[in-house]
Order: sequence, then C-alpha cells, then structure tokens
Amino acid sequence: MREINRDEMIYRSMTLQDIPFIVAIEQEAFTGPWTAEAFTNELTNNMFAKYMVMEYEREVIGYAGMWVIVDEAHVTNVAVRSDHRGQGLGKLLLGELQRTAVFFGANKMTLEVRVSNEVAQRLYRSLGFEASGIRPGYYSDNQEDALIMWAELDTSSLGVREEGQEY
Repeated sequence: MREINRDEMIYRSMTLQDIPFIVAIEQEAFTGPWTAEAFTNELTNNMFAKYMVMEYEREVIGYAGMWVIVDEAHVTNVAVRSDHRGQGLGKLLLGELQRTAVFFGANKMTLEVRVSNEVAQRLYRSLGFEASGIRPGYYSDNQEDALIMWAELDTSSLGVREEGQEY
C-alpha cells in the first residue's frame, strides 16, 4: 500500500465512464454489491442521486453516493479500493459527501450499516453519526440487521465546496 498525498486527491462527480471502476470496488467491498445497471440507473434516472468519486493519480480509488431529498441526505454507498484502505480515506470521502450534502441543502444525513461492522460504525461516529434504531433483516445476503445512524450536519462548520471543485 502506497502512502497517498492527500493534497493531490481529486473529488468529482461520478460519470457513466467511471462505472466499471466503481463496480470493481463495490465487488471488493460488499457481499451484496450493486451492479453496473444499478449505478447507471442512479446516474441517469434518479434526480435525488448525487455520486462522487475520489481520484488519485488519475485512478478512481473510492466513491460515495447519496440521495438528497429536501433537507435530508441518505447515504447509499461508500467504499475505498482495498489497496488504499487503512489510510483514513473513507473518513475523507464521507466528510466530502457531508459537505456536498450541505451544498445541496441537507442539514441531516442518515445511513444503514451492518450491526456486525464495528469498524464502519466507529468511522461514522467519528463524523457525528449516532445510532437511532435497527432495521431487522435488512441485508438480503444473510438477513443481518442494519443499524440506522443519523448525523446533524453543521452547515456553519462544514462549509461548501471550494471554488473550482466539480460535482
């Protein structure tokens, strides 16, 4: 695993051309990965969907997605390529997603996480998420419960994207 120079990281909107790279990361990260068709549908048919990629040295190394509906953002996906994990990039990516949610008018964010995924839960708590309930049998691959988490987005401290950043 190479050390990443965070100053050279680029966040941008996901495009249809990114989907093969996204699906590869999705398959590494999840036991029930989304398909290329699912991502294509999100990008072309879902007016609430906002998806971004994390790019380093012209390679997609992570991505995140959400639906923004009125003042709430619902995280659909967050993943970092396996050879770049363990460097805090997931936290950077989710922080960028939170700032993007604020830009699009959200003041709170929610997500579901496997009850067994304590590593992800720690990450989410470090970004202000708190547990608020359980969705029984949420995950179709093994009927595992999902922990529902919410975060209030501090619109004053999160700010908005800097001039020149694309979304």
